[in-house]
Amino acid sequence: MRRREFVIGVGLSSVTLARALIAYAQQRAMPLIGFLNVASADGYQPMVAAFRRGLQEMGYVEGQNVAIEFRAAYNEFERLPDLAADLVRRRVAAIVTPGSVAAALAAKTATATIPVVFGIGTDPVQAGLVTSLNRPGGNVTGVSYMQGELAAKQVGLLHELLPEATRFAVLANPNNPLVNDSIVTDSRAAVSSIGGHVEVLSASSNSEIDAAFANLTGQRCQALLVSPGPLFGNRRIHIAMLAMRYAMPAMYYDREFTEIGGLISYGTSLVDQYRQTGIYTGRVLRGERPTDLPVQRATKFELVINVQTAKTLGLTIPPTLLARADEVIE
Repeated sequence: MRRREFVIGVGLSSVTLARALIAYAQQRAMPLIGFLNVASADGYQPMVAAFRRGLQEMGYVEGQNVAIEFRAAYNEFERLPDLAADLVRRRVAAIVTPGSVAAALAAKTATATIPVVFGIGTDPVQAGLVTSLNRPGGNVTGVSYMQGELAAKQVGLLHELLPEATRFAVLANPNNPLVNDSIVTDSRAAVSSIGGHVEVLSASSNSEIDAAFANLTGQRCQALLVSPGPLFGNRRIHIAMLAMRYAMPAMYYDREFTEIGGLISYGTSLVDQYRQTGIYTGRVLRGERPTDLPVQRATKFELVINVQTAKTLGLTIPPTLLARADEVIE
């Protein structure tokens, strides 16, 4: 090789190495967010996209000035402590735990210094995550979807749709006790006020969900209430299809069920709540302390009705109910 070619080659190699070192340094300088989920984020892509939008509103774009490390327990709750500890070892700037009290508690147990931003459907004070809503205390704050507080309203809507129904069922995940206890207690109180009965069907896997639906007929249930949580959210297509197969009028907690063929849903906008979680995470990355960030509570609730599904089930939606719907899917 001639001297000129050698010098050029060395020069190009130096430039390439310098660029690689700069890219590595930039990557190292990026704050790293740990995203800890009970289920897999794959089943929640619209929500994860909303979380990223919230981050972007705070000036953080994944791959440009922030990185996200995803960890999923795939509904094996016993794995959460190890996954949280792994994120702590990675020295993440914050741990985000959307949709799960168990994940939030695992993160809180794993660290007393790294900020933890939760998104849960129940009371975070009752769950032991914060000392109060206005002054969370410690390193934990987040967003409360208030899903566990809507059962009475959901039963009332089902009763308005099915005034003759007296036997209701609640599909509940036994691994999500804080939300389910509230749902079951409030459902029973609401159904009892109309002279009805509630049957609780527990399910924590695909096979148990199938078995629960198979038991609906034997229990002579006339309407179903699906309790909130990642387990059922990740299986929303499967659950909506089972409800149609068994001709079971079902109330869901999230509009995504209704959009894919479910009958009716009433609850907070999970997409908006994940966005709010992203905003809070961005504020933490900017330097705000979790103890100074009050827990946000949902203020927007949506009633969505699928008229096509109602027709398939042979149901007529009362005009008063249609008039109150935020969206009617034809």
